[in-house]
Amino acid sequence: MRYLVDERAEAGLYRELATRREGEERDILQALADAEDRHAAHWMDLLGGEPARLPRPGTGTRVLTWMARRFGWLFVLALAQNAEARSPYDDEPYASAAMAADEKVHHEVVRGLAARGRRRLSGTFRAAVFGANDGLVSNLALVLGIGATGVAPAFVLFSGIAGLLAGALSMAAGEFVSVRSQRELLQATEPNEYADEALPHLDLDANELALVYRTRGLPAAESLARARRVVAAAQETGRGAPRAGEPAATDAHEIVGGAWRAAASSFLFFASGAVLPVLPWVFGLSGPTAVVVALVLVGLALLGTGATVGLLSGASPLRRALRQLLIGYGAAAVTYVLGLAFGVAVA
Repeated sequence: MRYLVDERAEAGLYRELATRREGEERDILQALADAEDRHAAHWMDLLGGEPARLPRPGTGTRVLTWMARRFGWLFVLALAQNAEARSPYDDEPYASAAMAADEKVHHEVVRGLAARGRRRLSGTFRAAVFGANDGLVSNLALVLGIGATGVAPAFVLFSGIAGLLAGALSMAAGEFVSVRSQRELLQATEPNEYADEALPHLDLDANELALVYRTRGLPAAESLARARRVVAAAQETGRGAPRAGEPAATDAHEIVGGAWRAAASSFLFFASGAVLPVLPWVFGLSGPTAVVVALVLVGLALLGTGATVGLLSGASPLRRALRQLLIGYGAAAVTYVLGLAFGVAVA
């Protein structure tokens, strides 16, 4: 009965996610739901019909279903990827071998779907995570280092605000130049249709089109076979095909992201991260109290960003959260000690 309700809940989860997608991704999610229905039917047959009373689905599946209705589909898929990696049927004698195999394949399917989403999100997501963490760590280190010198609280506040604006503008400009340059570099290396009109005039058995394919990583024999097919088709029709009959390639630009999106994301997330260390001084706190409050606020934010990165990457959220926290606190500790030393020297 536990397996029955869990399989039904997982089918409902995939159908809920399918309503948020379209095209091929929608079909894949619907097919996963249909597979979970088949698994549910297996347990129904063993039970001899619908039981009068069923237990509730597992907590993990219920949480994922709840999140699927309220959060982005990529976030839920990343969590589902981890869930599918733990198949309950490996040592279950009443589960068929096909069901156990299905669960392992489902893990790969969900990982593939999540990878698609990560590729589309990677450019902007990288800028957002980098911006938020840089804002948190750099401005925390700045205000703690300045505050440790013993200057007035107003000076710490203005230093933090200046660091926020300067850092956010610098991050945005850097992201824009970086992403735009990378997209231009990718565009310069992409295949084009410059030589397509010459294809019908190439010799079928001795042509340089095979060399083109070899420069793109294909073995010599496969390059020659493809070149002959393309030239034969061009001679038959009297004109060259766009991109010389190449298969469609994945859009590398989508991994890099858009320059304006990356710049805006970096600016906003840097500013949102950098404002947290300044808040204690904004509300009139000073001295050790302000330092402790700033550390708590930034620590919680670092744990949150680290856990989010871990979840979306399919890794352990706890380890990623603790890593972010240690890095942030380590940088702040260094500048705080330097501030204390500088303040003593000035005195």
